[in-house]
Amino acid sequence: MPPTRLPYWAMVWSHLNNDTLANYLPGILPAIAVARHIPLLWLGSLVTALTLGQALQPLSGLWSDHIGGRTLVLGGILVAALATFGVSYAPTYPLLAGSLFLTGLGSTVYHPQALAVTRTLGQGREGVSMSGFLVGGEFGRALGPLAAGIVVAALGLTHLWLLAVPLLLTWLWLRAEVPALPRRTGERARIDWRRHATPAASLLAFSTLRAASVAALVTFVPLIYHAEGGSLVAGASLVTTLIGVGVIGNLGGGALRDRFGATPVLWGSTTLAILAALALTQASGPWLWVVLAALGIGVFSTGPITILLGQDIFTENPSLGSGIALGLGNGLGALALLPLSYLAQSAGLGAGLWAVVALGVLSLIAVPALSRVDRRTAAA
Repeated sequence: MPPTRLPYWAMVWSHLNNDTLANYLPGILPAIAVARHIPLLWLGSLVTALTLGQALQPLSGLWSDHIGGRTLVLGGILVAALATFGVSYAPTYPLLAGSLFLTGLGSTVYHPQALAVTRTLGQGREGVSMSGFLVGGEFGRALGPLAAGIVVAALGLTHLWLLAVPLLLTWLWLRAEVPALPRRTGERARIDWRRHATPAASLLAFSTLRAASVAALVTFVPLIYHAEGGSLVAGASLVTTLIGVGVIGNLGGGALRDRFGATPVLWGSTTLAILAALALTQASGPWLWVVLAALGIGVFSTGPITILLGQDIFTENPSLGSGIALGLGNGLGALALLPLSYLAQSAGLGAGLWAVVALGVLSLIAVPALSRVDRRTAAA
């Protein structure tokens, strides 16, 4: 059966609008620098303020599983939307950074419970429903910087709050349609950390390595292309190809998981990503776009699968599992970019691409433990 329609599409639409607010900042950093007289040195810290909270998603997941309901879905997007008004009008750097942190924190509170709600709406097609939800977020990530740039260029920074209006309207839709999760109490609320340690560590390792690979690709590929004489616009289109075609991987990975199980998709997708990363080290000309398209499919098709595996590992706390697979993995993956950047600076940008190959190979080590989770879930 297809996912429950109105509540499901309300969740997808909320994810698109939430992630628009959580990722718009790069599109308006120059305008903020001029309007708020912020030196270049401090602009990077604003991005950190916006994204810092992602690593807290496991805590948000624990909270979600403890209280149940839908409070965090509704409260998270409300905080993110209202904080955007603060970004629009904050006169000083501390207030601006604080407003951005609250935007990211609202998104962090929203995600684990939203992922758990989405699974309940899948009606036997959890992979497809999770893929669709994640694709909504990917579109939001892509649209956020562009939408913010258009609004600020046309109307000024004080009108940035217009981006929050769709999310505030979506709040009303969610309040009317989205079901509440059960509260987990007593034995159901206890987490058997010893039993979960190995699969959870494997899940976190796999998610972190994948996130580090994506961060390295979107950072190093445009730099390499520009260093070899390519234009800035064409270099940016390489990243668009990686993420845009990756949407196909997101959708296909979830559908294949529903049909064949998680294990063959994990092995196949990771192998495809490794082979495509190897090809990228040698590719040039139009082949760059072709190879990056294949790499995007390989990397992003495991996204819905790892979230579902996280929920399967922590059956008593599915929101916690979602937070580990998505938020904590992304946060640690972003931190891994620091040593990778040092490597690229010391050994050349090409070394950054070979590091992506190595990250893919390392991630294969985690697949057997995740496969055991998959078999256990299928047998249940």
